[in-house]
Amino acid sequence: MCGRYYIDDDTAKEMEGLVRELDRKRQNGQGQQAENGQCAQCFAVRREEFRARDVHPGDAAPVLALAEYSREIAVECRRWGFPERTLIFNARSETAGERPLFRDGIRNSRVVIPAAWFYEWNPAKEKNIFRKKEGVLFLAGCSRRYPDGERFVILTTEANESMRPVHDRMPLVLEREEAADWLREETRALQLLQKKPLPLERQIDYEQLSLFQV
Repeated sequence: MCGRYYIDDDTAKEMEGLVRELDRKRQNGQGQQAENGQCAQCFAVRREEFRARDVHPGDAAPVLALAEYSREIAVECRRWGFPERTLIFNARSETAGERPLFRDGIRNSRVVIPAAWFYEWNPAKEKNIFRKKEGVLFLAGCSRRYPDGERFVILTTEANESMRPVHDRMPLVLEREEAADWLREETRALQLLQKKPLPLERQIDYEQLSLFQV
């Protein structure tokens, strides 16, 4: 599962870079000249949304999504968790496409959640930090509209070898080059629901930052 993650200014920079890259590819693919001003409008989220902090279920946080009217990839601020009888903040990737609560989001409202790292607690209640060796994590999610706006959940999958000593579930981690397909291509997105994330680096929070275990 995933119950807390961390974002910072580096997360914002990588997310902005990805949006600009995708915008250039789209325009060049249509025979248009890429314009930075157009892309700047896509990156509409305030830097304040990326202040260094832990993000908890119920918090508002930046995500990559398809803009409602233009259907272009943009950065939006949405709240984490579906407010049902309890706050639901994770969904199993294996069954999300079949469950009524998540089905429409999987088909029509997928999001990518950027994170510098995420946390998980082992049976001994020790907090573990999981991250990539380089760059930010892109977590797969889906969104649903509520009276207070769009909300998202993070999709989880079976733990890989780096997560298994700590927990049997982990977020569905996308590679940078998979983010656009997840957002735009339903057929490809359904395939990505079955992917196995690459190994991550693991750190117990009381260890020095330079000491990692794979």
